[in-house]
Amino acid sequence: MLAAAGCSSGRYNSDYNLHQALLKERGKLPADVLASADSAESILSAFPANKEDDKKAKKKKANKRYFMGLKVKRGFIKSGRGNREVVETYSYLPDFIQPDEYAPEKWLLDLKKKDIVSLRTADPEKHRLLHGPYIKRINDEIVEEGYFYKGTKHLRWEKYNQNGILLDKEHFDKGFPRDATVTYYGDTKKLKEVIPYEFGELQGTYYKFYENGEVEWIGQYEKGKKVGVWIKHYDFRHRRHYEYQYPETAYDAPFKPYLIKEYDRHGTAIYEKDKFDNRSAQR
Repeated sequence: MLAAAGCSSGRYNSDYNLHQALLKERGKLPADVLASADSAESILSAFPANKEDDKKAKKKKANKRYFMGLKVKRGFIKSGRGNREVVETYSYLPDFIQPDEYAPEKWLLDLKKKDIVSLRTADPEKHRLLHGPYIKRINDEIVEEGYFYKGTKHLRWEKYNQNGILLDKEHFDKGFPRDATVTYYGDTKKLKEVIPYEFGELQGTYYKFYENGEVEWIGQYEKGKKVGVWIKHYDFRHRRHYEYQYPETAYDAPFKPYLIKEYDRHGTAIYEKDKFDNRSAQR
């Protein structure tokens, strides 16, 4: 079963893991406390100051089957052998609920395959939403850890190499970059645009939505520049319409984006650069 997200001895290469180690030494606190501990102040406030507080903390520990107010179940997946054995521990909501339609990625537990998948839609008969701590280990070394909230990445996510060196750290707010600028259609809760920022610079995944909730545009920013393939969709069934190519990285020489693929409303490719062009047959 899943242990509270933490790190092994000596792996204090981030403030978050140092805090987790301190919590472990003080006595394992519930995942809800760890999830909220994103600053030194919140960590210190989690330590009981007297016996009465200590009793309350022990009582709260009995509710470790809950994460952010929702009851969860826990499980694990093993694959590989020997020093390449991979173990993923996770929490999920035992009762099916529909994920947020605007969530950019929906992380689910496939009940039949006993596997973690990322899909556009969830099937009540096959899937359950991941919700709570997640840890991935290779040969008993943590290589990734974070939290899910109703099927979306939430709070801080970190990746390491097998020597315990921090490789990447991201912050999420229910699936979107924490520092993103989010706009809506009028006074509604319908998302219109998600513009990703890191340290005041365009960085990360950009989304633009139709008013019906379907994704219109999706693409990547790197150091303030559009990079890779940007995709425009039709306003139904997440079907692609156009794919435009930008420089692969922010360091590549800039050029005017060009069309590499086009699809009809049935999802059939009618154009692919330097291969075929059936667009005239659609007119």
